[in-house]
Amino acid sequence: MTRVFSGVKPTGHLTLGNYLGAMRQWAAVDQHRAEALFCIVDLHALTVDHDPARVRRLSRQAATLLLAAGLDPRLCTVFVQSHVDEHARLSYLLECVATDGEMRRMIQYKEKAVREQRRGGSVRLSLLTYPVLMAADILAYRTDEVPVGDDQAQHVELSRDLAVRFNQRYGHTFTVPRATLPTVAARVMNLQDPTAKMGKSDDTGPGIVYLLDDPDVVRKKVVRAVTDSGHDVVYDRAARPGLANLLEILAACAGGEPAELAGGYDSYGALKKDTAEAVVEALRPVQERHRALCADPGYVEEVLRDGAERARAMARPTVDAAYGAIGLLPNAAR
Repeated sequence: MTRVFSGVKPTGHLTLGNYLGAMRQWAAVDQHRAEALFCIVDLHALTVDHDPARVRRLSRQAATLLLAAGLDPRLCTVFVQSHVDEHARLSYLLECVATDGEMRRMIQYKEKAVREQRRGGSVRLSLLTYPVLMAADILAYRTDEVPVGDDQAQHVELSRDLAVRFNQRYGHTFTVPRATLPTVAARVMNLQDPTAKMGKSDDTGPGIVYLLDDPDVVRKKVVRAVTDSGHDVVYDRAARPGLANLLEILAACAGGEPAELAGGYDSYGALKKDTAEAVVEALRPVQERHRALCADPGYVEEVLRDGAERARAMARPTVDAAYGAIGLLPNAAR
């Protein structure tokens, strides 16, 4: 079967953007069509200043929400990155193949480094090298497809480059992965800044709908969403980004095409009201399942423990082969 790998980073509470842009696709499509692995990539959360207790709390919450969103451990593998040593083992080998220039060209490094410097903090070396760890996440499993948005495509391209380079220098070891765009996903923008993605690490809370927001909070955020000048309701992503974002969210939650939905409204207020209710209804089953899972924490722990065991069994042969190919003696203890 085709093997799919993707993950979420526990650097903030998961959002409507995470759900409509990725998690819903994983549950509805990917876990049924492929051998799928979904990972809470907690090691990536350490690349910037962080609160250890918060990382642990968000990691558990992310795992619970992935299950609440519909991931079925009987169909896919759900696990935590740090529970599988092969990720870190392979990352160092790939650092020995990657170049400094490749790392410094990564767009996200440039953006995050600037933000850290503006805050007066120092830039951690791991922020520079984490794309290599991301490549290790992917290559350890001989992944065929990585469903990503546009902002992560550069990382998958790095994974491809490192896989090809390693295979050419040391013998065929890795599958060369390819990025795939989600087929049923939506790109959700910040409600207060519709030119920016709704990101969980963002500081503009009023523009972000979190998966665990109370329904009244959801309604308030959507009703207060930034719109554009003019009074007619039309779908135009370039000229009317705020309005387009609301129409796209409504389409993703309730069905239909944004341009067609626009024709049914003659005021922004009515559109915002319907969009808010559609979001509340889309999140309702996720929140209900999340509450049930929180009442049984032992189940989530069991899923993560079993998932790590399965992931380790898949990754270890590939990583061991990479160690041998690059010139390291076999470990008799394994």
